[in-house]
Amino acid sequence: KVQSESMDLVREADKRYDNGRELYPKDIESEVINKVRAFDKIFPRRTRPSSRAAFLFRSDGEPLWKNEFEKVLRETNDLLAETSDKGPFFCGDRFTAADVAWAPFLERYAAQLPCFHDGLDPKCETTYPHLYAWYEAMEKQVPEYSCKVQGDASSWRKVLKMAGYGNAGVPPLVSERMDNAHEKESAPLTEEAAQKQQMIWDDYSNARPWVASSPSQEAASVLIRNREMIVADILKSSVATTNFGLPSDEAELDDAMRSLATILCEDSDTYNDETVQQCRENQYVKALAAFLDHRMCVPRDMGTLSAASIKRLASSL
Repeated sequence: KVQSESMDLVREADKRYDNGRELYPKDIESEVINKVRAFDKIFPRRTRPSSRAAFLFRSDGEPLWKNEFEKVLRETNDLLAETSDKGPFFCGDRFTAADVAWAPFLERYAAQLPCFHDGLDPKCETTYPHLYAWYEAMEKQVPEYSCKVQGDASSWRKVLKMAGYGNAGVPPLVSERMDNAHEKESAPLTEEAAQKQQMIWDDYSNARPWVASSPSQEAASVLIRNREMIVADILKSSVATTNFGLPSDEAELDDAMRSLATILCEDSDTYNDETVQQCRENQYVKALAAFLDHRMCVPRDMGTLSAASIKRLASSL
């Protein structure tokens, strides 16, 4: 049997796999279904279809008016308020299929809406307190989301500059409102932030023996597993050699890839300080990290926490 409707697939996965979370709990199943259906009533209609920039643009390729976006955010906040006394999710204290249905679109809105209109921020705690609490809960209480599924702001904002994802090119003023999302993502973590991030990662990786023990080590694992395809991609890219100064020699690229992976594993006991320092001295490792940062799409290529470790490395080398 072939299924293509996303929520039918979610229900089927919930039946087949026991991951410790019931997405359609029997005692609140009707509430879950109603919260899923509420999406169609709240999100804007008559917008251009798009796989990466949905519910953003009118038929002429221009962004929706600010008050249209504000109506969506206000009604979403009100919907979450109905069960906020029980918890931050759409059905209170339990993460369910309702959150799965809403998450892709609310995540994109958080990254993309500030680029369209001044003062439009879905994560504003003062204006949308229940929506803000939902974003916080998704990132801190659902490790499967924050470690694997969640995209990052810079990846979602790249889409806004590309024709073919619902817009008609670069909408007026959008480029001017692109803030320093990349700078935030590549900024060094404080000790407290690093500890909190590792705690979330531990919750995710402990039940998955195939996952590395930290976000940066997982980034290294992804690079090594895909190194042949990454090297081939670099070799056919004029941007990699011209703009980033990467070599066109396969052996040199492979060596730089291994050096970068070693540096990303610095927080493990696998390599001593001398080995890591030698890898830092590789003449192409900084350029490689910068190119990968430029080329990556999150979460297509890796999760947001792992991708951020490469972004930070590209900025610090």
